[in-house]
Amino acid sequence: MSEKKVRFIITRQDRPDTKPYQEEFEVPYRPNMNVISALMEIRRNPVNAKGEKTTPVTWDMNCLEEVCGACSMVINGKPRQSCTALIDQLEQPIRLEPMRTFPVIRDLQVDRSRMFDSLKKVKAWIPIDGTYDLGPGPRMPEKKRQWAYELSKCMTCGVCLEACPNVNSKSNFIGPAPLSQVRLFNAHPTGAMHKSERLEAIMGDGGLANCGNSQNCVQSCPKGIPLTTSIAALNRETTVHAFRKMFGSDYIDS
Repeated sequence: MSEKKVRFIITRQDRPDTKPYQEEFEVPYRPNMNVISALMEIRRNPVNAKGEKTTPVTWDMNCLEEVCGACSMVINGKPRQSCTALIDQLEQPIRLEPMRTFPVIRDLQVDRSRMFDSLKKVKAWIPIDGTYDLGPGPRMPEKKRQWAYELSKCMTCGVCLEACPNVNSKSNFIGPAPLSQVRLFNAHPTGAMHKSERLEAIMGDGGLANCGNSQNCVQSCPKGIPLTTSIAALNRETTVHAFRKMFGSDYIDS
């Protein structure tokens, strides 16, 4: 067992302004290894497959429990979380690449500011009046709470944006994750107070109209969030909102 090796081909990039290159590594196999544990082994002993000393590989990680979404990368051509990518379930050599939807900082580490800026654009939060105790908020009907909980599982990992062909350097499409968060916060009794602002934000350039309905996002989401269902629901809501605007301010959502 100790002689068995796991082979990696990692796409590396020294700086944002340099060209990417590939470097091969071999690490000793251990039962129940995941990609993160293999990367940690490479970081502990940064020697490539040729036996040459090299720089440690850089990547993002945090919780290691598929909760934080930080360790997203492209593994064997598929964007996913590296903490739940088990070596025994992957074809070798295992190819690791950064998500190209986002600017590369170094190696497998990317700048996901594009996604977080989109969340700001659609006001993906519920404003409060001060920081004092406001008491319990209004209750949600159980049926609505159940599907809203599924949307709340989003960990802003960026996998759905990487999988979406409409999110790229030539498009300002905000992507499926921010759109789904609009539906989540509009469903909340307190968040609904800013429903019109969120709908207006996604009705403009880079919003719903830029979605090509490829279904890639819902297939790649590690949490199984019904992203395309949210997009369809928002298409209905924005249509209704547009008609209400047409008939006057008395009909616009508060």
